[in-house]
Amino acid sequence: MLYLLDFQVEYGPNMTQTDLFSIWSKEAETALEAKKAGVVVDLWKCVGERRVIAIVNVDSPDILDQILFTLPIMKAMGQYVNVKVTSLRRYEDFAADVNQWLNEAKN
Repeated sequence: MLYLLDFQVEYGPNMTQTDLFSIWSKEAETALEAKKAGVVVDLWKCVGERRVIAIVNVDSPDILDQILFTLPIMKAMGQYVNVKVTSLRRYEDFAADVNQWLNEAKN
């Protein structure tokens, strides 16, 4: 199953930018390893924002939930990370359904 993950990363008043970068460096290493393994389809960093967008391919929402709660950035500072999760569907499958619905509507 494909999911779009939209991470918005903040940091608390007692955390320096260096602290944030130290944690984010560990997170980046984990993310790039997951990309090599094929779990992460692709990753993007939004310019000028503390925001990362990822497309992941996992077998179930349970597995995705387990992954999200065990990411280095979530363990270190999860209270400052907001993740929006969107389940994705292949467009080709949707287009086939639309054509089927259209044919059914005509009959």
